[in-house]
Amino acid sequence: MSQRRPTSISDIARAAGVSHPTVSRALNDSPLISAGVRQRIQRLAKNMDYTPNALAQGLRATRSHTIGLVMTSIADPYFSDVVRGIEEVARPAHFSLFLSAAHNDPAQQMAAIETLRRRRVDGVLMASTQLSTQIEEYLAHLGIPTVLVNNETDSESALTNWVVVDDIEGARLATEHLQQLGHNKIGYIGVNNRPRSNRQRTEGYLAALDAAGVASDPCWVAMPAQSGSVLSEAEAEGPTHDARVGRAQMSRMLDAGVSAVLCFNDMVAVGALRCCHELGVSVPGQVSIVGYDDIGLAGYLTPSLTTVRQPGAELGHLAARLLLDLLEGRPVLNHVLSPTLVKRESTAALQPS
Repeated sequence: MSQRRPTSISDIARAAGVSHPTVSRALNDSPLISAGVRQRIQRLAKNMDYTPNALAQGLRATRSHTIGLVMTSIADPYFSDVVRGIEEVARPAHFSLFLSAAHNDPAQQMAAIETLRRRRVDGVLMASTQLSTQIEEYLAHLGIPTVLVNNETDSESALTNWVVVDDIEGARLATEHLQQLGHNKIGYIGVNNRPRSNRQRTEGYLAALDAAGVASDPCWVAMPAQSGSVLSEAEAEGPTHDARVGRAQMSRMLDAGVSAVLCFNDMVAVGALRCCHELGVSVPGQVSIVGYDDIGLAGYLTPSLTTVRQPGAELGHLAARLLLDLLEGRPVLNHVLSPTLVKRESTAALQPS
């Protein structure tokens, strides 16, 4: 017979119908939680045989003034702005930042969290990493305050503190911009290693087509395969990965007869531009291209790239402030940030055929 899993704070939160931080504060007699709620949660914890994690209590008792940041990859230039935003809040508060890349691999995520635990970090930021329920529950069991940064989870109740950018709105803005320029045959080049963002950007793109009464052709949506991809294993990681995706998939877009393309991010758009250059296809004369993120390079490309700007530094600021508020027991609010469209030279009105 398998040994019963110890009751976690997440289990109590689900049973009580409250958030993970509310349970943590109630079990620690925080005055931020009403006496009635504290007593109800404490009784429930006792009935569920909850045993506080000794290591977690030690972490709370002795501050290390360090924060751990687990992200998908350090190769994505967009995240330099996010990291800068985090550091601009953490540094004046006398917190240092430990950075780890997990590449959406659950084993690497767990290894990163274990490393951060051994370093006795005070809190964890999970940035653009697909988070499994197992890892959520492990973080909750450790009692380490955690904030999701443009992230996704397998559950909705355990980790409730987050800061995100509205990806559906961003893709909708980009697609509507192309529609206003007269484009109806609009393609989308996605990725397979950032599922939440890719899913929501695809949703925004399709919603804009539907609102305009345009039936999407499956040939207009290009995604690299999870396996058997046009990319080799050696190319699957690194700073040029997304550009390689864009370069490989743009020829499919052109074969499908689209007049404009929305790319998952600016690096995918860089690859798409490269493909057009190699094939002698004029941008924006023959096809318009829109990126996403507004990385520093976007304005220096030829042509300069129309893109959706994500407020990366603000995302980092808010995530760090939210985590520091959690550490101090202050009430917190989750945030949804709005993206904006930056119009440059890579998009133009549809030319008569």
